[in-house]
This record gives sequence, structure tokens and C-alpha cells, in this order.
Amino acid sequence: MQAIVPILPIALADALSSVPIMASIFILLAPNRSRAALPFLVGWVVGIFVVVLLCTLLAQVVPTTRSPRRPDTVVAALEILLGVAIIGVAAWSWLRSRHQSRPTGANWLKKVDMLGPWSSLGLGLLLNLRPKGLLLAGAAGLSIRADAESTTSALLAVTIYTLIAASTVAAPVIATLAAPARMTPRLVRIKEWMSRHGEAVTSVILALIGAVIVVMGIARW
Repeated sequence: MQAIVPILPIALADALSSVPIMASIFILLAPNRSRAALPFLVGWVVGIFVVVLLCTLLAQVVPTTRSPRRPDTVVAALEILLGVAIIGVAAWSWLRSRHQSRPTGANWLKKVDMLGPWSSLGLGLLLNLRPKGLLLAGAAGLSIRADAESTTSALLAVTIYTLIAASTVAAPVIATLAAPARMTPRLVRIKEWMSRHGEAVTSVILALIGAVIVVMGIARW
């Protein structure tokens, strides 16, 4: 629990990122969703796990103390820097969403409905390399490095992070493949709402989580 609890808000911020949610909705509303949706989900889940695991492994080079009486100053400083960077990305996303005169939606999203199984798998993997995702994964890796007492607890923390972060894509994919007729109108409504408000909401959540990471870093000092 010592390793898991601090990463829960970071995983939640990853789960509420608008880009992978929108990509999954576009795929689920496409004619070939039966071939593309599941590979996209697999790529997204595997990508999250691999990126967070790699960040955790890279964080092993960061010196830490195992004494509760001595602060993890290096980890604390890096967490503060990552938290500030996440707040900066959130502010930039917010300003961009405020200056858009029409609903958001990158041009590549409009081509998602033409993707095949392998392309969808690759897209799911690549979406984990966005700056937001990498910053969140880096913060999670640092936290796991500082708090996990064994390899088993570290792997458990990475797994739980992955399950939470992937849940907002996994839920609509599984539900739509199980009951497409009932889910389609709901997906259309979610798509319209996300196009107008998704990026702004994500920016606010990201800024809050960035502030939480900064506080976590200060608490370690």
C-alpha cells in the first residue's frame, strides 16, 4: 500500500486524458470497429505497462534512502520538477482549448476510423509517448522507486497503475463490443461532449495532479 497509494491520483490523471478516450470512441464508431477496437485496447494497455515499467527501472539510478529519518531529497527534487512541468503542460493545453473557435479534434483523429488491426495496435502503443503520458509515467516511476520495498511490490504498483489508467478506454471498448446497438448512441453523445470540453477538463485535472505531485515532492524533502 505504501507504494500504491501515492500513484493512484497519477493513474487517475492518465485515465482521464482526452486523447486516448477520443481515439477509442472514433474507432468504436467506425465500420471496422470489430477488427480495430480490441487491438487498440491491447496496444494502449501494453504501452502503459511498458512505459511505466521502464520509467520505474530508469528511476533505479536515482539515489534514495531507506531510513525513515532521512529525506529522499533527489526524488523530492525530481518530483517537484515533474509536477511543475505537468502544470505547465496543463496550462498550455488549457490556453489552447480556450482559443479554439470550434470543437477540438486533431486531423489524425478523423482518420482513425480507417485503421486496421495492426495500425490500431500501433496507435495504442504510440499514444503512450505523448508528453503528458511520459511526464505522468515518470512521476509514477519515481514514486514507485522511492516507496516500493521489493520487486514484487513495484510490479504490483505498475500493474495497478496500468489497470486504472486503461479503465476509461477498456470500459467503452468492452461494453461496445458486447452491446453495440445500445452503446452507439451513448458514444455519439460522449464524442460530442468530449469534442467541446474534453481538453479543458483534462487540463484542469492535469494541473491538480501536477500540484499533488509537487506537494508529494515537498513532503519527501
